[in-house]
Amino acid sequence: MKNLFYILVLFFGVLIISCSANKTAITKSKNTAPQTSDTTKIVNKDLEYEVIIIDPGFTTWLNSMAYPRGFYTQSYLEAKNQLYINEWNNRFLQPQRYSRDLYEMSIDYDSNINYGYEVNYLIYNYMVYFQNNYHQKLFGRVPFR
Repeated sequence: MKNLFYILVLFFGVLIISCSANKTAITKSKNTAPQTSDTTKIVNKDLEYEVIIIDPGFTTWLNSMAYPRGFYTQSYLEAKNQLYINEWNNRFLQPQRYSRDLYEMSIDYDSNINYGYEVNYLIYNYMVYFQNNYHQKLFGRVPFR
């Protein structure tokens, strides 16, 4: 009985000490870091071609989830972009079936024009991001990232 008393005293003593542990104050400080935009601008100066992607989260996704530049060949990116953009434009033309919130405008993409690696890389990755983020399936298997 005496041992039980000592065990209970010890238990409650530890409980009281652990409940009154050091409490640190959290202060909110001003964020002095500049805000970065979620706008991605794709420019090919040789062709005077420019694409602007305004989608919250795409830049973060591109930097953290997309395969690095050089992983795909330009011909692979061009072929996939052609398939994705054809389906995108088909859905744009059918507002009664597909939401105008997702397909706001058509994409003018000509497979006979060499847009360069960077333009094709960013368009391809936006299409992958779009399909995964908005649960859409434009063509074939959607790469999960």
